[in-house]
Amino acid sequence: MKMSRTQYLIFLCGMANFINAADRVIMPIAIVQMSEQYGWDLQLQGWVLSAFAYGYISSQVLGGKAAKRFGGRAVLGIAVLCWSLATFLTPMVAAQVHAVIFFRILLGFAEGFCLPTIFHVFSKSIVLEERSKAFGYLVAGGSVGQCLASVICPYMSWPNMFFTFGGIGVVWVLLWFLLYTKEMENISQDPQHIMEHKVDTSTDQVNWRTYISHRPLWAIYFAHFCMNTSNYIISTWLPTYLQKTLLANPRDISFTALPFIANSIVGVAAGHRADYLISKGNWTVLSVRRLMTGIGLLGPAVFVLLFGSVSNVAVAISYISISLGLCACNSSGHLSNHGDVAPNHSGITFAVSNTLATIPGLTAGPLTAAAVEAFGTWTPVFLGVSLVNIAGAIAYFSWSSASQVM
Repeated sequence: MKMSRTQYLIFLCGMANFINAADRVIMPIAIVQMSEQYGWDLQLQGWVLSAFAYGYISSQVLGGKAAKRFGGRAVLGIAVLCWSLATFLTPMVAAQVHAVIFFRILLGFAEGFCLPTIFHVFSKSIVLEERSKAFGYLVAGGSVGQCLASVICPYMSWPNMFFTFGGIGVVWVLLWFLLYTKEMENISQDPQHIMEHKVDTSTDQVNWRTYISHRPLWAIYFAHFCMNTSNYIISTWLPTYLQKTLLANPRDISFTALPFIANSIVGVAAGHRADYLISKGNWTVLSVRRLMTGIGLLGPAVFVLLFGSVSNVAVAISYISISLGLCACNSSGHLSNHGDVAPNHSGITFAVSNTLATIPGLTAGPLTAAAVEAFGTWTPVFLGVSLVNIAGAIAYFSWSSASQVM
């Protein structure tokens, strides 16, 4: 069966997010071997792991603006090429930790262009009734990438982890420019079909204060920040926690793919369910966004605490799989809300949101390491994550809206 233009676009962007997410998983797995080979202590490991976030936080708004000015085809293609080369070259400079940190920053800087660009493309090309599914599949693509990397990397030497996924990214870039032509990019659907405008958007010139002056936007920003707090800590430290605290076998690390499988499945299912409730279930868009965000934040708040309370590896992985699976509901919640409140500027509103939501990534490495060393246990870390998620859910329920504000 021939794919529609929308399906084709979702598939290509989903593959970009597949590579985006896979490349992030490599270092948390490889660093166990690298730290033993090069003698990195826990604090230095924390800085290496968090270096990604310093690059990532600096390019979010640039990504949103670049997509509006130059188009998604060029921006996304160049970004994937840059971060794939950074991944591929990392083993060649691994003996110098400062060089490793530089390439981690470069990786983060280039990946920062990815999602704002895709959000811009989706908001311009995908109708409201299909948007939750689109974001569900986008998130699923990232989860599959994380899953695949988690499965195969423990069976590879650490340099081959970087060579393999860096090479996959370069191949994707070639296919992207061959398959997604300029003619396809220039084809746009009827704007009235994509979103009924309620705000005068005859000009693209928007004062920057507008992006931080609406309460519904802050509802999205804060929910995203809280979601990422738990995601950064878990994704950054999960392999280390399982091996060093729960004494898991290094080969058991491949089971860390299960949380990403759960995330992928639930993300797609939640997207379909959300669109059904909006189009045929007589639910308002706002009710669906709040429902999905509530599940996506409060569910993990419970299961992260359960994860930290057990000493059995299998049970721990089961709890964190449920946590990350429920977290995927956010893709049909606050992450889809950008297209509701700012359909013509969602690439930039997402960039602002993701910039703020990357702040936990700056601290997930060094502060988590410092907390564990200070308290001698991971319990305060997991308790803090749970409380942050609860605060995010309360704020989103209090401030969110589905009406267009800009």
